Amino acid sequence: MIVRARAPLRISFAGGITDMPSYYVEHGGAVLVSTINRYTLVTLRPREDSEVHIHSIDFDQIVKYHVDEEPIHDGILDLAKVAVRRLNSHGRRTGLDMYLQSDAPAGSGLGGSASLTVAVLGALGHALGVRMDNYQMAELAYTIERVDLRISGGKQDQYAAVFGGFNLIEFGRDAIVVNPLRIPAHILNDLESHLLLCYTGKTRLSAGLIDRQEQLYRQGRAETTSGLHALRQLAYDIKDYLLKGHLDQFAEALDAAWVSKRKVNPDITDSHIDEMYHVARGSGALGGKLLGAGGGGYLLLFCQVDKKRSVRERLEKLGGQFADFSFTTEGLQTWESHCL
Repeated sequence: MIVRARAPLRISFAGGITDMPSYYVEHGGAVLVSTINRYTLVTLRPREDSEVHIHSIDFDQIVKYHVDEEPIHDGILDLAKVAVRRLNSHGRRTGLDMYLQSDAPAGSGLGGSASLTVAVLGALGHALGVRMDNYQMAELAYTIERVDLRISGGKQDQYAAVFGGFNLIEFGRDAIVVNPLRIPAHILNDLESHLLLCYTGKTRLSAGLIDRQEQLYRQGRAETTSGLHALRQLAYDIKDYLLKGHLDQFAEALDAAWVSKRKVNPDITDSHIDEMYHVARGSGALGGKLLGAGGGGYLLLFCQVDKKRSVRERLEKLGGQFADFSFTTEGLQTWESHCL
């Protein structure tokens, strides 16, 4: 039996960083996030021997080890290795071939690491008969990334990839609650018609930036704390603007989220990213922000429809690369196939 799973990538509009336990345990956090039609795809095929073979199609990498061995965490497909170890310990330990493929480069700011982890867990859970609800799946994906591998970051990406759709996710000391938003179809269509997703031409390692944000917050830096409070409130504000169809206010709030994010940690941007955003605003973008932890990845821009071509052409001259996308309601999906 061949099992496949896919988990979506995501766009975070506001509230990112407030999903860090160091902040939300004390203040409560909120993130407004939506999944998009870009995915991580995992294919799983059982083997007749006791070998685990994990293949990255994107990077032409493969790791091989015996199912009873503890794989080495050397930076090569570690997320998949740990997920296999955690779920393959349920009942019969079995050999397998696993194939990984993602629609986003590492460090893109689209939640690719969480998408991969969730898709691997989904495929393994389906194949091995391990049942988890959405909250359990998201928490296990978080544990693999943040606890087992000690990769810095928050919790929004794991929850977004599992649940799918437009959600206001609230983080608290005692509970995390995913609130699905029933945004009318005509508003979502109108929103999509105004948005551009521009790759800045560079990826980044988010861990150092996140560690710096954590350090600034723990040091009590006033601008960092006020920026985090503003980001949390903006998640609620943007939710209201979307539900009411006030897209002009949505655009302004998107820009405010970028300003607040820079207050939290000035190191998230550089002269090239600042130039791209300045050029976009001067060409007709009404608002925008850098996705993810910063330092590179994708810019999300809200543009007047008649200005989109001008924004696109000017950013392409600066090395920008544009990706088409649409919002999706599906989160993690698994299914069986008879064809590799």
